[in-house]
Amino acid sequence: MFLIVGLGNPGLKYKFTRHNVGFRVVDELHSSLPSLLLRKNSVIDNLAPLTLKGVVLAKPKSFMNLSGQAVKSLVKKYKIPITNLWVIHDDIDLPLGKIRISKGRGAAGHRGVESIIKELGTKNFVRFRLGICPKADKPPTKNMVRGKPKNPEKFVLQKFTKNEEKIVKQIIKKTAETIEFSLKEGVEKAMSKYNC
Repeated sequence: MFLIVGLGNPGLKYKFTRHNVGFRVVDELHSSLPSLLLRKNSVIDNLAPLTLKGVVLAKPKSFMNLSGQAVKSLVKKYKIPITNLWVIHDDIDLPLGKIRISKGRGAAGHRGVESIIKELGTKNFVRFRLGICPKADKPPTKNMVRGKPKNPEKFVLQKFTKNEEKIVKQIIKKTAETIEFSLKEGVEKAMSKYNC
């Protein structure tokens, strides 16, 4: 059994923000795998998981910084081995449009990932990291320093521009494809194919 968790913040206010790409990938997976859907569970604690054949998809309904509590309760409920926990989240250190699959890495300042590591007591899970930072070749602006936002906490709660949103939609589809490939062929093969 695999647990695939998209990170984000609940509510319409945050739906299209940079911090919510994890939620959007789970939505894409849910719509692209309808034949695997067994049932929608009632809301349990702060979660709304969907159970597929061998896969639990979840979008924690707690806010980002408390994601670990929800993930821990799902890991326990479904008896998920930590190596079968896959977390999808935004990554401010990657340029927009990039995907990186990693495992056993530190949180690098991502509060949702920090919360999961703290609650589980390990970082030995798989992460699908989606770049959300404007490309470095763009001219600097008053809000950016050396290709990074001056205020990361504020930046991740901003919506993508119209042009960025086009890229985001493509990368959400590509991430869903990457996860489907990983389920069939394994994470190591997916890393070789998609980490570029």
